[in-house]
Amino acid sequence: MQSPAASPNPGRLLGTRRRGGDADAAHHRYRCLPISPSELLTILLGGGEPTARFFVLEQRAPRAVAAVVVGICLALAGAIFQTLSNNPLGSPDIIGFTTGAATGGLVMILVAGASVPGGVATGATLGGLATALLVWSLSVGRGLAGERLILVGIAVGAMLSSINDYLLTRADLESAEAARAWQFGSLNAVGWGQLSGPVVIVGLPLLVLWLWSPSLRALETGDDLAAALGVRVTRDRTMLLATGVLFTAIGVAIGGPIGFVALAAPQIARRLTASPGISLLGSAALGAALLGSADLLAARILSPFQIPVGLATSAVGGLYLVWLLSRRRR
Repeated sequence: MQSPAASPNPGRLLGTRRRGGDADAAHHRYRCLPISPSELLTILLGGGEPTARFFVLEQRAPRAVAAVVVGICLALAGAIFQTLSNNPLGSPDIIGFTTGAATGGLVMILVAGASVPGGVATGATLGGLATALLVWSLSVGRGLAGERLILVGIAVGAMLSSINDYLLTRADLESAEAARAWQFGSLNAVGWGQLSGPVVIVGLPLLVLWLWSPSLRALETGDDLAAALGVRVTRDRTMLLATGVLFTAIGVAIGGPIGFVALAAPQIARRLTASPGISLLGSAALGAALLGSADLLAARILSPFQIPVGLATSAVGGLYLVWLLSRRRR
């Protein structure tokens, strides 16, 4: 039987659990099916055998698209929050927004049973926004800059993590397994059905970020100078904060809480592009590349078994965080 950790989508997990060994054997056979580059090109052009076409177009293609979309969303969210807080630790992973989005998703999974269309995405968005409002209200004494935001976010994230664990303990076994599988963060069972809505919605925060990118650049220099340049600091910070939360919620809705990408992608992109500030385009490209590579590694490192990509990124992210903290101390 397929391990619960191998599937991030609760509805899909609950549906496939009852099919028995035939479905698992078929999934294993598809995963191990060798396809040459020429066969891949034939499939993409509309030909190929039905089994190979199903494996490429229905299994691998949506997973690759999901890795790109989620990687871009998380990286841009990290770029926004790190710029607003003027701190490389200002990532949705650290300041609790990812945990808040996960709380909203878990509530929908455990209360509604993931039966509401778009319920997980809606819950993740509302949970992320509520967390952002809470962190904002507790940090408003000094705005969103400095260490205050980081400390408040860590405290709020710890409390929400306890709430998530409590929700799991109160659920029945089957629902708790499905929710726990989603909470690991994985792209293993993502299909076109889970991507259609988020891919359309992601255009909204992308448009807002493009329109407000000059304000984001100005805010990077500090509130006083940004105000002197004509930026409406409070309004623009609020708009950019909501945009970052929406990016985070979309990423969590598709693949669950996946760590490290939002934290590392903006800083690595900044160093690779030698940019004086955080590069939005570079962050998006690197986020897609990081998550795509991590997902490929997670699928191959223990083949034929697949581990959730969230576990792989969290392990690497822990090492990166230690290095970043030691560098800041020096």
